[in-house]
Amino acid sequence: MNIHEHQAKDLFRDAGLPVPEGKVAFTVDEALAAYDHFGGVVAVKAQVHVGGRGKAGGVKIAKNADEVKAAAESIIGLDIKGHVVERLYIEQGSDIAKEAYLAVILDRSEKSVGFIASAEGGMDIEEVAESNPDAILRFGCDTKVFPEAEARKAAEVLFGGEGVEATLKVMHQLFDLFLEKDCTQAEINPLVLTGSGDVIVLDGKMNFDDNALMRHPDVLELRDMNEEDENEILAGEKGLAFISLDGDIGCMVNGAGLAMATLDMIHMHGGEPANFLDVGGSSNPDKVVEAFKLILSNPKVSAVLINIFGGITRCDDIAKGILTAFDQMDITVPMVVRLTGTNAEEGKKMLEGSSLIPASTFGEAVTKAIELGKGSAA
Repeated sequence: MNIHEHQAKDLFRDAGLPVPEGKVAFTVDEALAAYDHFGGVVAVKAQVHVGGRGKAGGVKIAKNADEVKAAAESIIGLDIKGHVVERLYIEQGSDIAKEAYLAVILDRSEKSVGFIASAEGGMDIEEVAESNPDAILRFGCDTKVFPEAEARKAAEVLFGGEGVEATLKVMHQLFDLFLEKDCTQAEINPLVLTGSGDVIVLDGKMNFDDNALMRHPDVLELRDMNEEDENEILAGEKGLAFISLDGDIGCMVNGAGLAMATLDMIHMHGGEPANFLDVGGSSNPDKVVEAFKLILSNPKVSAVLINIFGGITRCDDIAKGILTAFDQMDITVPMVVRLTGTNAEEGKKMLEGSSLIPASTFGEAVTKAIELGKGSAA
């Protein structure tokens, strides 16, 4: 689960991190009222769950009320990568001397908590990694113990030897907050050294482990459903695991492991998956119909790959759901189906005479879906 910058900063502030004062505004009038409180120079910042706000015109510096009004009017309603701005954060201006990047992450590849730090703050860390990988410091740690020695070395680098103790304190506080709130990511970009030598947190991003939210009702209250994918919300309500992706091959698979393998196989054969969708281990025909609705709601889908390995899931139940979906929906894209396992032969017989394209192996199913998708798109 993600939260807005202003919400992350409230949690930062409660944890003792040095955060500038700011106020949330949902209207231009509220933005002006916030400016009346601060005066001077302020930042007017779009609040959306996506990066690249500054490049999209979602962050503006204002020096008076007229500039705040103009900034608020231009940002509210702005579409940033598919996210429409509904709220602003009006933040007191800061005297920025140097910027750095700092994050604590759940590093699944190393099976540990890890730090990422860079003296090149204020930029997308992905861009830094590509253009200057040596500028990124990485180190892992025990999930219970703050890595004092490694953190101090990083703190000495981030601002060229300035603000070391203050930076080290921020790193420790961020680490503790990460553990306390069951985060998967706690990011500060930029962490700033001011002209007077203070270290402050100028931006904040936090992601949380969905499976741990029952321990954090205060965090769950911060959830903004307007910022989340409607299909993913609907899938959760229907008992489906669904994640939208950027490709055109719709996927319906049973089991998370097989679903991930299916995405990998599509990539290996030169295709791009449109979604991750796990119909679960005890699917019924109604769930299959709902899965089709989710997949086909994406206009980019040019073909659908149905990849079922029947263990607990019965292939004839999947076949019933497929036929029901064909009765209820106008399905025009090609569909490739691979059924194997429990009641596979029964399921295949049920689908005989339909417009589905059968495949006997995993690889055949993937290649057929990609080829047919290209033909459908053409």
